Amino acid sequence: MTTPVLHSYIAGRWLGHTPAQTLRSAVNGTPVAATHAEAIDFGEALAHGRQAVGALLQLDFQQRAARLKALAKYLMERKETLYAWSAHTGATRSDSWIDIEGGIGTLFAYASLGTNELPSGNLWHEGPVVPLGKQGRFAGTHILVPRGGVAVHINAFNFPVWGLLEKFAPTFLAGMPCIGKPATATSYLTQALVRLIVDSGLLPEGSLQLVIGGTGDLLDRLEGPDVVTFTGSADTAAKLRAHPNLVRQSVPFNAEADSLNCAILAPDVTPDDEEFDLYVKEVVREMTVKAGQKCTAIRRALVPRRHLDAVAERLRARLARVVVGDPALEAVRMGALASHAQVRDVSERVAVLREGAEVVWDGGPGFAPLGDGTADGAFMAPVLLFSRDPHRHDAVHDVEAFGPVSTLLPYDELDEALALAARGRGSLVGTLVTRDPQIAARAIPVAAAWHGRLLVLDREAAPESTGHGSPLPHLKHGGPGRAGGGEELGGLRAVKHYLQRTAVQGSPTMLAAVSGEYVRGAARLETDVHPFRRYFEDLRIGESLLTHRRTVTEADIVAFGGISGDYFYMHFDEIAAKESPFGQRIAHGYFVLSAAAGLFVSPAPGPVLANYGLETLRFVKPVAIGDTIQARLTAKRKIDRHKTDPQGRGQGVVVWDVEVTNQHGELVASYDILTLVAKRA
Repeated sequence: MTTPVLHSYIAGRWLGHTPAQTLRSAVNGTPVAATHAEAIDFGEALAHGRQAVGALLQLDFQQRAARLKALAKYLMERKETLYAWSAHTGATRSDSWIDIEGGIGTLFAYASLGTNELPSGNLWHEGPVVPLGKQGRFAGTHILVPRGGVAVHINAFNFPVWGLLEKFAPTFLAGMPCIGKPATATSYLTQALVRLIVDSGLLPEGSLQLVIGGTGDLLDRLEGPDVVTFTGSADTAAKLRAHPNLVRQSVPFNAEADSLNCAILAPDVTPDDEEFDLYVKEVVREMTVKAGQKCTAIRRALVPRRHLDAVAERLRARLARVVVGDPALEAVRMGALASHAQVRDVSERVAVLREGAEVVWDGGPGFAPLGDGTADGAFMAPVLLFSRDPHRHDAVHDVEAFGPVSTLLPYDELDEALALAARGRGSLVGTLVTRDPQIAARAIPVAAAWHGRLLVLDREAAPESTGHGSPLPHLKHGGPGRAGGGEELGGLRAVKHYLQRTAVQGSPTMLAAVSGEYVRGAARLETDVHPFRRYFEDLRIGESLLTHRRTVTEADIVAFGGISGDYFYMHFDEIAAKESPFGQRIAHGYFVLSAAAGLFVSPAPGPVLANYGLETLRFVKPVAIGDTIQARLTAKRKIDRHKTDPQGRGQGVVVWDVEVTNQHGELVASYDILTLVAKRA
């Protein structure tokens, strides 16, 4: 049977037919695929990517979010194709789920973030607007715009699907084409993913290109608007970061590197506590999921010295129950490493670690993976070590065995544990298992200086915890120092990495024109038509209504207190109110809010369908009995989410700027109100 040749996807075509390097199954060593020998013209690839910028920017943030959602649905319906390829990597079904459905889930997450939080158009007004002059005629703000370059994503072998998709999602939202370069060992799975994406027809051509094999002179050809991201070893990250052209062109470089992550069992936890078993379970899970081939895996398990034997015994017992072998077999709980080269590398690093550590568990001399043909696979048993003197054993803080390997480190006091954690010189994630909130409050601020993410695990969080080693789309992934010093994910923070932030100064009117949203002090549009009577398409930014006035009475305060149940003394106790800083009774803040709504709402049926929120609410000055309030309502921002209601009517979101003033023209309340507004069509 002929071994299939993998193809790169460059400049809109699949490239490659001559086999080069043979890639073998991690399970049984049989050939799975071969890389191609044909050279890639990276000049052509970059030119194609730069041409694709225009097509990408014909879509706005909202439309690109909709494409991401459609792509996620498409891939989820065809996920079994990816599972079939993933089996060759040595991953169990649950391992593959993390990679495949975790990656697709990240697409869904970014589609939702884009739909709910990004503006229409391709300019993101980051704000806030800052007055720069005394008369309000000069101000400044920040905007985010597409960079106009190409993103190069260089990924590791351990997550061939998630690794690409978690980088692609924010890149695509930002309107930036990308070139994905997976690690060669598992590139057959990434190629299967990209084939599905290309076949979907959901992306503008040039949005995504694929490189199988080396990057050649790609980095030499990059320019200032481009971006490079890298996931892999700390050593390789350091070499790429110093690439002469990247330095010369000031090309942004983001690294997420392997790190010596730790889990600390706090001194308050005893062997009788539920948290004790949670700790043991978490360490074993991180040793065995993906056969320990995760940049977030627990490499150093810090435990109180008095509980060392108990922890070691429970870890040994749990590891002894882990069945290693062919992931196709139902009994198997841990599969193979990604390649024989990886087995050799991990074994060499374990040998270095053992120079200052003792073996607690390594499967024993009778270790044999379960399944036919596995003798030719890339298997190894979980290895648990114990470093008797972690202060003198430098290797445990410097050498990472990127496989099912972890080392027990004893400590006597919590401060010592935190000092040992910092010896890793920067980690992606750390876990603290404790029952005591005061220990968490003391330890986390100290540990945070050397960690990108921290999990505090106890029995309350355990039922819903996603675990030590699971990066989540809404939270930052990355860490300081050895971990690369970069950031990925973290919600919309990731999208901002692929946009250019620029400060803009000018008059409020000019800032409003540039940002596409009303800025206080800018020219307003006064019309005879109430803004709430405008359909979404017809409403103009800056369209404004100054309401009639209303004098606040004691009866208003009494009535609002009766309806709301709010009898706070400042509203009802004349003596106490006089002794307060305000010197008199004042109206409820939420009465002022309600009264303002009564002033600006147009009550008859019309295009405004619903009010679903307030933002930036501030009560600036008190409103006393006898004060007269007035509201100004101004269309601040429009967001076309390209949605329809169940009846098929189109609708968009309008954000209104609301200013409530008193009889002296002083601002008493300020906020944004969000409404759903119907379209004419």
